[in-house]
Amino acid sequence: MGQCRTRGLAIVSSYGPHFGEEAPLVGKGGSGTIFFAHCNLHCVFCQNYSISQLGEGSEVSSQDLAYMMLSLQRRGCHNINLVTPTHVVPQILQGLELAIADGLNIPLVYNCGGYESMDTLRLLDGIVDIYMPDMKYADLSIARQYSGIEDYPAVNRAAVKEMHRQVGDLQVDDEGVATRGLLVRHLVLPHRLAGTDRIVAFLAEQVSFDTYVNVMPQYHPCHRAYDFPLLSRSITKEECLEAMSLALQHGLKRLDQLCYPRTARVSF
Repeated sequence: MGQCRTRGLAIVSSYGPHFGEEAPLVGKGGSGTIFFAHCNLHCVFCQNYSISQLGEGSEVSSQDLAYMMLSLQRRGCHNINLVTPTHVVPQILQGLELAIADGLNIPLVYNCGGYESMDTLRLLDGIVDIYMPDMKYADLSIARQYSGIEDYPAVNRAAVKEMHRQVGDLQVDDEGVATRGLLVRHLVLPHRLAGTDRIVAFLAEQVSFDTYVNVMPQYHPCHRAYDFPLLSRSITKEECLEAMSLALQHGLKRLDQLCYPRTARVSF
């Protein structure tokens, strides 16, 4: 076991239709989420820390994963949404092979923290339909302090560009449900810690003006955030509106939701 504390079997915390995801993923039937325990990041403010850091969940076999995927399809979900999949890609591929053989045919969503190796992404080329990475930080020192990662910005940017190369801009069907493409999440942090200006500039200038972006306004202190003074409060309305304005100023028009502060807990 390494940083991600995973052995031969993946650990799943929960699975089921989810209606709190981005609009193109939810549609009428919901997004078919499978939440994997543990993570390759160690964010001090993680809102799902009981899953990502404490490993809440149960080990599952490849047959179990296949059953979950097929069950979600039968329940009318529009996609299979793999939440925090980076460290269990081999296990996922084994389950996916079984599920496809038994009739799985809805889009596969790779819902990740954005810290991905190029080797893994190339392995997933032609398998993943929708990539949904975070872009958490523009600054290396901030990423190191709050997520324990030395090279997040450079790795993250390379990963997002590769994801876009594979699947392109987000495509939706006649009912507005996503079928393929890139969807980027950016969580607004207090005191401009996330570096929103540089992240939206990168997306507009080096990826695509048509990048679908969710500027996420729901930050509030969780896990160990109160140990870090700059993270110890929720974001303000002004910080939220500034982030949305920056995205629009840089020409990004495909934004998922209006930016407003809220404290309701939302699954990432």
